[in-house]
Amino acid sequence: MRNLNTQMDLIRQSATVAMADRILALKAGGHKIIGLQVGDPDFGTHPAIAEAAFKAMQEGHTHYGPSVGMLELRNAIAAKLQRDEGVTYDPASEILVTHGGIHAYYTAMQSILNPGDDVLVPDPSWATHSNMAVMLRGNVIRIPAPAENGFVPHFDSWLKALTPHTKVIVLNYPSNPTGAFPSREYLQKLQDFAKEHNLWIVSDEVYGSLYYEGKPTCVADFEGAKERTILVNSLSKSYAMTGWRVGFLAAPAPVIQQALKAGQNSITCVAPFIQKAAAFALTDPAIQEVTAGMRAAYSRRRDLVLRIATELKGERLRVISPQGAFYFFLDLRALNMSSVEMCERILEEEGVGLVPGLAFGRQGEGFIRMTIAASDEDVEAGFRKIVEWAERQ
Repeated sequence: MRNLNTQMDLIRQSATVAMADRILALKAGGHKIIGLQVGDPDFGTHPAIAEAAFKAMQEGHTHYGPSVGMLELRNAIAAKLQRDEGVTYDPASEILVTHGGIHAYYTAMQSILNPGDDVLVPDPSWATHSNMAVMLRGNVIRIPAPAENGFVPHFDSWLKALTPHTKVIVLNYPSNPTGAFPSREYLQKLQDFAKEHNLWIVSDEVYGSLYYEGKPTCVADFEGAKERTILVNSLSKSYAMTGWRVGFLAAPAPVIQQALKAGQNSITCVAPFIQKAAAFALTDPAIQEVTAGMRAAYSRRRDLVLRIATELKGERLRVISPQGAFYFFLDLRALNMSSVEMCERILEEEGVGLVPGLAFGRQGEGFIRMTIAASDEDVEAGFRKIVEWAERQ
């Protein structure tokens, strides 16, 4: 058709959503599918959070709210950042409530990116990190983060990618799809690099509370880092609230002022009754224990996968233990088969839904993403099928 936005031709549709839609169609047709493709906790939102939202609706919080977010929620966010990440933000001027993590990232990039600016994004990474920059007419430069380096870029790769137009480094740790995150020392070095070259760091930390042996470092937790760091976060993964669409941005006040304009002209505000429920979730001590319980369940499932991998002793599939999040990025490069073909065949032949690694960048080719945000039974049955399928190839 004529007169369409040609910039959108550069955007890839979500492979995760496409696979989910395909699986729904197969299930509707009577097929039994083990869905290990979606990054959505298999836990329900805690009933007390839902009750807080219902109470807020009964109290009349069903009209417009402040675009920047209710002060009650901004206070709760600031307290969460101090409690969990050790970083201090002023709720009056340095926090913006957003319609989920994607919207937080959108407002962040709108506030700092000009057309033609270079954006450095690790590869593999969640597709939205690149797609959003392209939508805003930035120029994305992918930085290889190879498996052989723990899915973290070799540090000199950042320097090699630098141009006079470089504006921002985008991070996502723990990573979707790999579950990896770098050491504190690496992040300190990256902050020094950003300062030297006058770069922003936009850090998507939506999986920050989902970690195993060691806790990841918040990218803003360094002396002087706040002035060039923008934190993106949400309640989706940590509180099993993906459908509630509530997130936040923490950044210097001038960034928040710009991001607020992007928020006002895209969503107006987050529903006030949802904000009341989010404030409750972030501050109620019992709910924090629920989040810890979800992390323990993911840890148990991670150990289950590692135990099965040892038991089956497959030679065609390499399992890399994630440090956080709730994914395995399974290495099937030994098959010399495209990740798209692998996922299609595993779905058709074994009835297991997965996401091809290529959806996360060229460095993801030969890998497939498997979620452990599913029941123990589905994780075990699905993973066994994947290993057995790989060994027959």
